[in-house]
Amino acid sequence: MTVTLPTKTPSRFRRFACMMYEGVLLFGVIFLAAYLFDTLTQSKHALMYRHGRQAWLFLALGVYFILCWRRRGQTLPMKTWNIKLVDRDGQPPTLGRLILRYILVWPMILAAAGLVWLASRATGFSSTDMLIVIAPFAAFAWTWIDRDGQFLHDRLLGTRLVDVQPGRKVTSAGTADPVAP
Repeated sequence: MTVTLPTKTPSRFRRFACMMYEGVLLFGVIFLAAYLFDTLTQSKHALMYRHGRQAWLFLALGVYFILCWRRRGQTLPMKTWNIKLVDRDGQPPTLGRLILRYILVWPMILAAAGLVWLASRATGFSSTDMLIVIAPFAAFAWTWIDRDGQFLHDRLLGTRLVDVQPGRKVTSAGTADPVAP
């Protein structure tokens, strides 16, 4: 019996590559959001309205991700790497789940930032250098424990990232079979 619902989890390498590509695109999202904030508030340097700017950027990133996930279950990098966000039934997650997913991504990142700060204090290395090396990997810590290799926030919310490579069908046993064109 063949099922069209993708169930295979993308490899960690593909998810990491997607995350790095996402970081490049987010530079533009953050730049435009910060420019809009600075223009509207007439701030003259980065420390003016710092907390307001942080909240604004948090919201801007949230709107970017939630709109992309809501529309097609993918951001541009996710589409490039053939990764899609779905719920347990293979359907697009509800708006509430998407908002919670965005919020639940942050504790792991903030915990990693705290560890980077502590390691920086202990070793004398710059926090920035260590953050670049450690932070991207923090999101993957749970995937080594999870039976399906999913992220913790996806496990908690009943969402998952699935492999949607074109030209492949997934059988009920979870194996991918090539599809003739």
